[in-house]
Amino acid sequence: MYLHGRNVLKEVLALPRASIKTIKIRRVLFTDQQNVDPELKTLMHQTKSKGLRVETASQRVLINLSREKKNQGVLVELREFPYAELNLISNLPSDRPSIVVMLDSVQDPHNLGAIARTSVAAGADALVITSRASAQVTPAVVKVSSGLIFRIPVIRVVNLVRAMETLKDWGYWIYGSSTQGEHYIRVPYAERSALVMGNESEGLRRLVREKCDALLTIPMADGVDSINVSAATAVLLFNLREKLTGDDRP
Repeated sequence: MYLHGRNVLKEVLALPRASIKTIKIRRVLFTDQQNVDPELKTLMHQTKSKGLRVETASQRVLINLSREKKNQGVLVELREFPYAELNLISNLPSDRPSIVVMLDSVQDPHNLGAIARTSVAAGADALVITSRASAQVTPAVVKVSSGLIFRIPVIRVVNLVRAMETLKDWGYWIYGSSTQGEHYIRVPYAERSALVMGNESEGLRRLVREKCDALLTIPMADGVDSINVSAATAVLLFNLREKLTGDDRP
């Protein structure tokens, strides 16, 4: 997997060394013209200081590998994206609020990337996706997230309903987004909350919806049925964060 872009590399380099090792980076490729670009030269030095393998190549090679002309002169080659395990959530501190975002068959990579970025910005502890009928983490997803996806554990599960049941056993309350739910402003959230967002066109599947403890609705103006799932996630997630933490900064 080839990731491109300077912000992606900066996010990787900002991680602790132990976290960088879990990403399993094969090498970082820089354009052979980095000497005429001070920022790239600095990034190369920082990359070497983290103990990562650094190579240079022509822009043509970078384009061929990344299939992206606007690669900003840097590629990060991963063996694979480092998905986390569900039991990571059980080890989160119990003396503070916790938010987990769960996606039920969200299929657009741009939505997944945007939701990952929003989840990090709102302080969510983990992002759960399904291994089937869902977008997986790809270079496009990483790019849309501006590399922020490396700041949050992305957990891939086979059965979302079973994962929801497991979170309930760990003390989480499950809130699903639905056009048939209660106004999200009026919902009192639990200290440990999981927000479930549905597919772009179908919403939550029936079994997933039935497993939720409460359903949330974002009221729309007349003539509007819904908004994009990534936008809806942002609305619900920041409201949830404000209620749990009292953080209402603009």
